[in-house]
Amino acid sequence: MGKEKSDKPAFQLKVPKGTKDWEGKDMVIRDKIFAQITEVFKRHGAVTIDTPVFELKEILSGKYGEDSKLIYDLADQGGELCSLRYDLTVPFARWLAMNSSIQSIKRYHIAKVYRRDQPAMSKGRMREFYQCDFDIAGTYDPMLPDAEIIRITCEIFESLGWQGRYTIKINHRKILDGIFSVCGVPQDKLRTISSAVDKLDKSPWTDVRKEMTEEKGLDPEVADRIGEYVTKKGGRELLEVLTNDMKLSTNESAKAGLADMDLLFTYLSSFDVLDRVSFDMSLARGLDYYTGVIYEVITEGSAPQTATDNQAKPKKESKKPAADGEEDDRSNDPSVGVGSVAAGGRYDNLVSMFSGKQQIPCVGISFGVDRIFSITKQRLASSPAAAAAIRTNEVDVYIMAFGGKGWKVKPKLPQQFKAAEANGVPFAVILGEDELKAGKCKIKEMGLPEGHAEKEGVMVELENLEQEVRGRIEKANARAGDALAGGMGGLSV
Repeated sequence: MGKEKSDKPAFQLKVPKGTKDWEGKDMVIRDKIFAQITEVFKRHGAVTIDTPVFELKEILSGKYGEDSKLIYDLADQGGELCSLRYDLTVPFARWLAMNSSIQSIKRYHIAKVYRRDQPAMSKGRMREFYQCDFDIAGTYDPMLPDAEIIRITCEIFESLGWQGRYTIKINHRKILDGIFSVCGVPQDKLRTISSAVDKLDKSPWTDVRKEMTEEKGLDPEVADRIGEYVTKKGGRELLEVLTNDMKLSTNESAKAGLADMDLLFTYLSSFDVLDRVSFDMSLARGLDYYTGVIYEVITEGSAPQTATDNQAKPKKESKKPAADGEEDDRSNDPSVGVGSVAAGGRYDNLVSMFSGKQQIPCVGISFGVDRIFSITKQRLASSPAAAAAIRTNEVDVYIMAFGGKGWKVKPKLPQQFKAAEANGVPFAVILGEDELKAGKCKIKEMGLPEGHAEKEGVMVELENLEQEVRGRIEKANARAGDALAGGMGGLSV
């Protein structure tokens, strides 16, 4: 007899590496993050746009420095070479160049982007992920749009319940270029050395210096001079030190950057958000299109566990693939953190790279929703009350019936209670035959502890049902809101 055909597919059923399906409470949490971010964007007068998920390859080429190797290229279709978008900034600049009548705009865009990076799924480092971008394009008073971006950033993280538990690292590309120049970095190595400096958040200076000298051919004495600057961080006091530095004071690029930072700090002080900012000289942002102020937002889960000279270095990863569906996932690698949860900066020349005409100054920030979600999920895991407050649907009341004659299939209460609990419905209205004859019904709040006075429900008059239900829903929603806010506000990763 021949072998019977199997119904099992010949391929492995899984999502591609670095991607995931979303459902249940995860969707609720993510949508809440979207809603909070969007509300702040709209409050600051932004309008939204959308762009294609893929762009012509030549549009994306040469914009991302060393990270260009992470772009997903697509097969030639009808003579067009395309790539999946790497971020939402370059498509926005392309859109501005194509719409020359628009000289100023506040725009936000929430969409998926794609990077062929090695993922760490539980830490929100993925190959397909959402970004929420806010950008201000146009000519304004110096540093005012930059300050507004920082203020918006603070408003968003405060609205998410991260009060006082995040830091905005800030630097200026012109200051960095000035430092590299006075230290003796050759012009053709500026961007590649800048990319090396940007790794100081996850690697010790000794490793970064080694990359500069051994991999990128920088003179060791030049690297040591750079190290005297890029390991510093602080606030206004650091700005004063750099302003009084005799070497930097002779460099026009550094002088311009320091003047920008002085004005920016004045605005941030007026906005009452200066205490959230750290002037960090190690921040470089490897993308090639930045021209001025740059920033990243970090929190407790951002840094890897092995980020300093005193900590043990992680073991090299095995080249052998892990279990099916888990290969190349660095979630358990202590040298990998969540990374920055938002980042951005000023990019004044990007639009003119496409149009070849008028330059439109731009500044913006991108929020990494999947990384924010990852940290939020970890915090909620430590707070049962906050986690329980998350509901998978918007149904407030489950109507249950039992008893009575003439039913084709008699409804059974246990199955109805099970359905209500599975969907997180907070209240049940129970209609029984005897109660209905008496003009009454029972309201039961789900999930009350044993011994609670209303554990078995409360009998109410049918004529008062709507008023009773509305009142109880309002009180329950207030309790749930307090639990969720308390759970987010008082937890640590």
